[in-house]
Amino acid sequence: MPQSTLTVKDLHVSIDGKEILKGVNLEIKGGEFHAIMGPNGTGKSTLSAAIMGHPKYEVTQGTITLDGEDVLGMEVDERARAGLFLAMQYPSEITGVTNAEFLRSAVNARREEGDEISLMKFIRQMDGNMDLLEMDQDMSQRYLNEGFSGGEKKRNEILQLMTIEPKIAILDEIDSGLDIDALKVVSKGINKMRGEDFGCLMITHYQRLLNYITPDYVHVMMQGKIVKSGGAELAERLEAEGYDWIKQELGIEDETVQ
Repeated sequence: MPQSTLTVKDLHVSIDGKEILKGVNLEIKGGEFHAIMGPNGTGKSTLSAAIMGHPKYEVTQGTITLDGEDVLGMEVDERARAGLFLAMQYPSEITGVTNAEFLRSAVNARREEGDEISLMKFIRQMDGNMDLLEMDQDMSQRYLNEGFSGGEKKRNEILQLMTIEPKIAILDEIDSGLDIDALKVVSKGINKMRGEDFGCLMITHYQRLLNYITPDYVHVMMQGKIVKSGGAELAERLEAEGYDWIKQELGIEDETVQ
């Protein structure tokens, strides 16, 4: 099976008539881990929302494709079934649906009719992933994210990632609110996904996540565009020196979007 590729070309996105993204170009292939960093309000989370089809965000120009297929022409659920996954910064709580029910439905949504995963195989996979993430087994029978702590919600997002096995995952500030022990556990789950069939985009403010998940590429976003790209060493320099040197290098004024 060929590597999957998510391609974003000249993407412009507006909210309520205000342009947020102003020409983003990005390509993520299976086997690659990318990180996007940047000051607050530069459009990082807008990019993830636009890729996944949040109705609040209007794409006014540009294209998004997954393996050559037009992502912008897909509904949100179609994007998920096609192999895109978003681990959200603030996961929603859903009363009446258990973790296990949600996960099994999500797995089967990506399989052909008549090829649904067997209950026993699903339980074995879910239990193994929960053990790796150091999650109590009883969490599988709790309603989705209901009453979960911030750290439990983040582990649950990675449990979903590991169980669903998407082609391309977007992790929007998955490290926010995690103590160092929880960050290590979450990172262990993400690293277990590494392989030629899986590509990942991590949106983060902090180098500390990248101490545990080494990116192949680091991109800096400012004013709604990716203005600089490099390897893991770029994140290390940003941690040491901040963003001022990039602003000076590129002649960027202190102006943010949303």
